[in-house]
Amino acid sequence: MSGTTGVVARCRDFTRVALLDWGWIPAADEEGVAVAEDVLLLVSELVTNACLHAGGPRELRLRWTGERLRIEVTDDGDALPAPRSPHVGSRPGGHGLHIVARLGRGWGVVEHDKGKSVWVDVLPAPAT
Repeated sequence: MSGTTGVVARCRDFTRVALLDWGWIPAADEEGVAVAEDVLLLVSELVTNACLHAGGPRELRLRWTGERLRIEVTDDGDALPAPRSPHVGSRPGGHGLHIVARLGRGWGVVEHDKGKSVWVDVLPAPAT
């Protein structure tokens, strides 16, 4: 992988294509646009965290069930992610998991024999 910027951009591009295929974009209204932008931000946060703390992502998986979207990033790192505490909004860095918790419907970690997967669920915008 060629640095954080390249892999994050590729993962966002992959996600944008998936959202287009699933009809999330183009969005019908402002709420739909906001939810699609949230998905792209969540992908950026999870992939960036994998780059910064686990040597980079091994896999990005998106699963759309028709009711929810699960974003899952797998890496080879052993350290489990935890939001920085206390969270100081004015301090640079350390906001990724707070953003994930705020924008997602739920998030968590699945440990593997080698590494882990960090996931977040997102609900689509309500139909208009």
